[in-house]
Amino acid sequence: MQDSWLYHPTTATSHAVNAENPSGAKGNGGKAVGKLGPSRKGSPCLRDIKSGDVVTLMDVQASGMITHIWMTVDQKTSDADRYVFRDLVLRMYWDDEAFPSVECPLGDFFCLGFGESYLIDSYFIAAAPNRGMNSFFSMPFKKRARITLENQHAHTIGHFFYQIDYLEHVEHRADALYFHAQWRREAVTALKKDYVVLDGVRGNGTYIGTFIGLTSLQRYWWGEGEMKFYIDGDDTYPTICGTGMEDYFGGSWSFAKQEEGRTVEQTYSYQHFGYPFYSTRDTLVHSNYHMDDTLPMRSFYRWHAKDPIFFHKDLKVTLQQIGVGHGGLFERQDDVCSVAYWYQDHPHAPFPALLDVQDRWPR
Repeated sequence: MQDSWLYHPTTATSHAVNAENPSGAKGNGGKAVGKLGPSRKGSPCLRDIKSGDVVTLMDVQASGMITHIWMTVDQKTSDADRYVFRDLVLRMYWDDEAFPSVECPLGDFFCLGFGESYLIDSYFIAAAPNRGMNSFFSMPFKKRARITLENQHAHTIGHFFYQIDYLEHVEHRADALYFHAQWRREAVTALKKDYVVLDGVRGNGTYIGTFIGLTSLQRYWWGEGEMKFYIDGDDTYPTICGTGMEDYFGGSWSFAKQEEGRTVEQTYSYQHFGYPFYSTRDTLVHSNYHMDDTLPMRSFYRWHAKDPIFFHKDLKVTLQQIGVGHGGLFERQDDVCSVAYWYQDHPHAPFPALLDVQDRWPR
């Protein structure tokens, strides 16, 4: 939504769908009757979403625009429940399309990798304490918006809270583009072969963001790989090739600082780029019978709101796996997952099949 909408008259009307008003209809909020009577938190959340269930969070037929999404889910603590963020799958469909334009594990859509929760304060995504997940992507639709959540978790989800704020009676240009997001993962990247963040995109559109979750499988510095954007027929070489992974995410010099004679990395979360998470511990569960050590896990995001990448025929996005050791540059193999965010016209190609649930779990 443009800021000018805040002070210019408009025909648009404001709505929200949640468990209190699943239709989003005018004057229909808070009708559920609870312990305290009508309009007193009678239905604040979806309850008891069984394993295998697909629930509809939003199904609105109108010309409109989603402006904000907020979600949260039970915080699990047992070993069997720790990967809820990877086990719930978020999908979005625009205008009766057969294939989703968004298909992503719930946490990763909000830049929360590895099933973890941590603070993010950015232009499009904000994650507040205790799993408060927010999206501020503008998501236009011309006839219909349908959003679903699939529980691929082994157990029932006791409580799922959400609110999707949107506008109706929005007049879109005929060539307005649709929002898309796609998750991928390679548990071990192929040696000397760039990791594919996005491919198979055909049409006219705008690439607007990248989320990367990287688990280091080898020693030494891991971030020399370049981000590449192959645009409109690029083949062997891309039009845009960055200078290194930490450079693409707004940092430099290995994010390094010195503490007591040891080099450590610095995390950060800014409006257009961030490195909000680093850990070598399994913080999701405590056990009296094994250690909580893990391979180093890192999460990054980069938004192109101010430097959009336009394409008119096709787009492919890749990331190299290159590091630096005592012998200089070397080709690495790591565990990489990603979410690509972009707008494009329709129809769009079907996404690659989402990995099975256990293949999505972090190491």
